[in-house]
Amino acid sequence: MTDSVRVELDGDALVAAAADHFVRIVVAAQRERGSASVVLTGGGTGIGLLKLVRESPGEIDWSRLDVFWGDERFVPAGDPERNELQAREALLDHVPVDRARVHPVATSDGEYPDPVEAAAEYAAAVHAHLAEHGAFDLHLLGMGGEGHINSLFPHTDAVREQHDLVVAVTASPKPPPVRVTLTLPAIRRARNVVLVVGGAAKADAVAAALAGAEPEEIPAAGAIGAESTLWLLDRDAAAKLA
Repeated sequence: MTDSVRVELDGDALVAAAADHFVRIVVAAQRERGSASVVLTGGGTGIGLLKLVRESPGEIDWSRLDVFWGDERFVPAGDPERNELQAREALLDHVPVDRARVHPVATSDGEYPDPVEAAAEYAAAVHAHLAEHGAFDLHLLGMGGEGHINSLFPHTDAVREQHDLVVAVTASPKPPPVRVTLTLPAIRRARNVVLVVGGAAKADAVAAALAGAEPEEIPAAGAIGAESTLWLLDRDAAAKLA
């Protein structure tokens, strides 16, 4: 397994580097295995890189790409806070993806109004994919100022989960309180994990994670890819690295 840190000049360069990495990993996976799978992240940086991927040359065969999300806010369909909606507006509605290979989390007003049931339904899709393909090819992650990734927050049951790949979160410290999230065991089922982190407010958590903090304290410290783990940082986020 290869772990690395790459520091970009500013936020724009960070997003551009993340988009480039997205394309490279997907294209390489499709060449090697015939198809690829990605786990998307939300937030300004996560959505920004999808917009750049949309503008990239047509190297990706969109019909041979499976799309998942690392977490989702458990809100009604059409709610602008849904990561799925933001990703569709930024990328997925503009490229010829196979709809059957796009795997969103259920909405709170849909067939699975209970978040635990929604998590179980999403887990079934995740397990089916992993049974067929062995791993995700790419798991993109942002990080909060306290070190959270997906909806895995410090000192919560979700970040301590050691077996289930998907869990419901019913008391998120960051609103909205109800979410569905992939866990650390699921993140470790990705061949390549890329954390895209910008801003001075995250510098302490970046330094702690890379210094080997416990995942319960800094969840991002537990984000480890099966083949590679890449931290893409801007200079502000990297400011406290030794």
